[in-house]
Amino acid sequence: MTDTLNILKECGALLEGHFLLSSGRHSDRYFQCARLLQYPEKAAAALAPVADAVRAGMSDGAIKVDAVAGPAVGGILVAYELGRQLGLPSFFTERDDSGVMTLRRGFEVSAGMNILIAEDVVTTLKSSAECAAALRERGGFVSAIACVVDRRTGIPVNPAAALLSELPLFSAVKIAVSDWVAADCPLCKQGLPLVKPGSRRFIT
Repeated sequence: MTDTLNILKECGALLEGHFLLSSGRHSDRYFQCARLLQYPEKAAAALAPVADAVRAGMSDGAIKVDAVAGPAVGGILVAYELGRQLGLPSFFTERDDSGVMTLRRGFEVSAGMNILIAEDVVTTLKSSAECAAALRERGGFVSAIACVVDRRTGIPVNPAAALLSELPLFSAVKIAVSDWVAADCPLCKQGLPLVKPGSRRFIT
């Protein structure tokens, strides 16, 4: 974990300020994993412990994984790299014109396929839940979650992700980061500018 955290810091992937998270909550720190994933060797090193843990789980029969899927945008390269290290196919889900996560581009999921969902950062599991819904529509079975950064500590799980919260979650880094709903955000009260570095659209 320490090595991966150091890699994130070296890449400038750990930002400090006043951020709007994809969950809608506010935080004083943000993990911009795109800065890690732009360096293939560093990304491979950061995700190696995750791949090792998943591989061990597969070996002892704790989980089954036939493929890796990531929700766009953050999960695409994470899914690719984990698929590469595990020797498994990888693909991604993406939003259609209505904003619903779906499987496109000719990607196929066979009935009963065991799928590992891969993300860059997990906070409320919302993106994972949307990805899982798209996979289940095609008959897929989500067996586990993997990510670079697990920052769920102290974060209420999104209601839509309740079932996923019971699955094994493999992460390179697990770290507690302060965050608040907008009404309780001390950074808002200080008048600090709010930055939205993520890719998800918000409807207000």
